[in-house]
Amino acid sequence: MPSSTVENYLKEILVESIHSESGLVSMGKIAECLQVTPGTATTMVKGLEKKGWVNYRPRQGVKLTTSGRKLGMSMLRRHRLLETFLVETLDLDWGEIHDEAEELEHAISEKVLEKLDEFLGRPTHDPHGDPIPTSKGNMPEASDLSLLDCTVGQTAKIESIQDQSREFLKFARKNKLLPGSKIEVIQLDRIADTMQIKVGLKSFLNIGSKTAEKIVVHRSGEMEQ
Repeated sequence: MPSSTVENYLKEILVESIHSESGLVSMGKIAECLQVTPGTATTMVKGLEKKGWVNYRPRQGVKLTTSGRKLGMSMLRRHRLLETFLVETLDLDWGEIHDEAEELEHAISEKVLEKLDEFLGRPTHDPHGDPIPTSKGNMPEASDLSLLDCTVGQTAKIESIQDQSREFLKFARKNKLLPGSKIEVIQLDRIADTMQIKVGLKSFLNIGSKTAEKIVVHRSGEMEQ
């Protein structure tokens, strides 16, 4: 059985590879996601390569093998189903559930996970709006556009929040930046790095590009003038 550390690495590499055209994930990104030094990440990745879970390319990054992707997808499915359960059934705040799911995902059996999926009604997305892999390892298609890709006058619907930190999730909840919420871009200043948006019908908010790029959306087209 792989250790929880191995499972965490494969899961994070999978998540980051989804946003990479080549499937390669840089060592710097892996170290950042897992909050370890680049040297520690490199040592771990070399060990994963010996086990046949990844292919490591010095100065380029790492890519999951078929077996590594399968295990990573299994862990991602566990994590997102548990987050859904913690919010919908136990009524925990979505800013708390990531750490709790991190602890539980390594212990739950496939039998219990399947029953949990059935109990929840086979959800396709977790509370943050991220797609939940199926038991066969298939992933619902997700948008690759962020709020930063929108232009003035466009409306969009939030699909997911990419920053899972407790601080950012609290910020998102406070400002109603939740999956399913509708947003209109009111003003955009690339030089000043500011974007004014309208959330819902009345709430206005100014954000920067770093915040906007963490909000994945589906664009609705140009607003009628």
